[in-house]
Amino acid sequence: MNRIRPKNEVKRKQILDAATQLFTENGYVETSMDTIAKLANVSKQTVYSHFGNKEELFSASIEQKCIAYDLSQMSFQPDDDLAEFLLELATRFFDLISSKEAMAVHKICAYESASYPELSELFYRAGPEPLVNEVTELFAHLNKIKVLNIVEPRTAAVQFLSMMRGEAWLRLEFNLKEQLSPREIKRYLEQSVAFFIKGYQ
Repeated sequence: MNRIRPKNEVKRKQILDAATQLFTENGYVETSMDTIAKLANVSKQTVYSHFGNKEELFSASIEQKCIAYDLSQMSFQPDDDLAEFLLELATRFFDLISSKEAMAVHKICAYESASYPELSELFYRAGPEPLVNEVTELFAHLNKIKVLNIVEPRTAAVQFLSMMRGEAWLRLEFNLKEQLSPREIKRYLEQSVAFFIKGYQ
């Protein structure tokens, strides 16, 4: 039997979905709480009852996107295959950062940060920073159980996540006509994971 979500939770999801769509389509500055309320089919008062201001709603929409990829739910068990585990982590991360919404928000921050400098920090605090923290905790655990020798988990987390972007993400970032195939991306991620493991064994 499916669990029925509370009415407030349903409305909150409607608002977040509407906000994500409008932020990615129109940018941060051009998106208002009024247009979000209209698309979500709720009153403006309802939007403010869930989110105090547009900054809070922007951050929450980014957090929702990150949660959808469940990186924080990944937990390494002693009998897990390390390469397969890290490849799954790498794949989820790449799928997240290469998603239509993530690419749009990244470009919005780059374009609008000159006139709204707080925007980039809102994005970083809601998205990249929590991801780095989660992977840092994971690598600290791998070091603790002696699966890998990672003395500086945060440095390793930044190295890992940076490496997984690769050429495929750069081509998306610059909107190049020729993109890498899923097979090429998978091969790159596999090689990067192998390189990472070798460096921390």
